[in-house]
Amino acid sequence: MSVPSSMSYVGLSEHGGPDNLAVTEGRTPEVRPGEILVRVEAAGINRPDVLQRKGDYPPPPDASPILGLEVAGKVVALGEGVTGHKLGDPVCALANGGGYAQYCAVPATQALPFPKGYDAVKAAALPETFFTVWANLFMMADLKPGESVLIHGGTSGIGTTAIQLAASLGARVFATAGSAEKCKACLDLGASRAINYRDEDFAAVIAGETGKAGVDVILDMIGAAYFERNVKSLARDGRLSIIAFLGGAVAERVNLSPIMLKRLRVMGSAMRPRTAAEKRKIRDELLQKVWPLLEEGRVAPVIHAVMPYAEAAAAHRMMEEGDHIGKIVLTVD
Repeated sequence: MSVPSSMSYVGLSEHGGPDNLAVTEGRTPEVRPGEILVRVEAAGINRPDVLQRKGDYPPPPDASPILGLEVAGKVVALGEGVTGHKLGDPVCALANGGGYAQYCAVPATQALPFPKGYDAVKAAALPETFFTVWANLFMMADLKPGESVLIHGGTSGIGTTAIQLAASLGARVFATAGSAEKCKACLDLGASRAINYRDEDFAAVIAGETGKAGVDVILDMIGAAYFERNVKSLARDGRLSIIAFLGGAVAERVNLSPIMLKRLRVMGSAMRPRTAAEKRKIRDELLQKVWPLLEEGRVAPVIHAVMPYAEAAAAHRMMEEGDHIGKIVLTVD
């Protein structure tokens, strides 16, 4: 396939606000050994993109500085040693950077086929959230059928994914959200109880719903502001998985004794620093255990808005305003 030497992409003039994002021109990335080059048709927006734009989440030294961690499109070039992909294949992929662009080079081991019946927009809404949820909720926190889980931020891209996967795999799901509309969305996705954190204390609700036993797992993106109540809300041998710090990273004057008394496990991770081998393992498990759920319609990405990549600044403002339910996706010309 013919690949042009230059492409358009969403550039960041300097760290700061959304208005620093604008479409510009640059060189098409060269495909390295083990990579595929994707002609991007759609790219998902994620919270780490906002942090990178602000200067708080720098890309790894060998990654593209262009924003964007998930893409969907067609394979147009194969790097040395790549197997399992061919030119023209529709794929979605977890990128290490470079997603807001016409072309994006990604490790072949982080790419998956479109689920049957999916177009690029739906496929682009999958990689970052599904990699993150599967790794943190099921691989690290080891959520099992019959257990209970509390998912904070239930209507975020992560939250809508986590609710559906946990419910479809046999867990009892609780979720927090910030409005009646968002709570209803959580219930519609499979939560047995949605907690409006503006009106209710989630720890008190969990205690009441579980006969003070607590939940087995909590998936948390708030951090310090929720840490003590999260610990209080966990059952014996419970697991707290922290994936972000929207409520701060430093928890002061917290009583740690329940961690010992209830034999709790507190863990956390970020996706971007994981090794290629770790990401490949997550990809393989998704293909085996989750892609069938997508193809059967038991789980599906929730897409709030689809916007052209020239409107990336408006899309970032939408994410920061926090009124969305599910994913925001950019289409690429």
